[in-house]
Amino acid sequence: MKEERFDEGRFEYGEAVRITRNVRNDGTYPGKEVGELLIRRGSVGNVIEVGTFLQDQVIYTVHFLDQGRMVGCRLEELIPADAPWNPSRFEFRDLVVCTIDLGVQGNVLAGKGSEGEVLKVLRETQPLQYHVRFPGRTLQVPESVLEPADPKNFREPED
Repeated sequence: MKEERFDEGRFEYGEAVRITRNVRNDGTYPGKEVGELLIRRGSVGNVIEVGTFLQDQVIYTVHFLDQGRMVGCRLEELIPADAPWNPSRFEFRDLVVCTIDLGVQGNVLAGKGSEGEVLKVLRETQPLQYHVRFPGRTLQVPESVLEPADPKNFREPED
């Protein structure tokens, strides 16, 4: 990976990458039901092609040899295969609510029940933490104080 670049050249052809979220069939994968799990998060594959979708989204075609599948992945769904990997309950773009008041020096910055969006999973931290965008600010929050914003439609990660 080229750390200094954040464009389509971030991952090289043949580079081993890890997928950070479960990939399910959105209806574009032939022979599988919509919603069926294609690739489990944490799986490692190799970049075989870099392309674009709708002229502005870089898509990496990744071959997951163990699963015998090739799928398109966005940059934010991939990390280098040798990067720290700690499984997490939430992933990029998940909507969450905090179960306690979150504050700094006695000032509440996000009240209990405030909804936010996960911007980044900090896998190298123990306990696992997230950058979560709450209304008006982004906070670093431990997983233990977050719950899904829509529990009825939230899919817990598979083991």
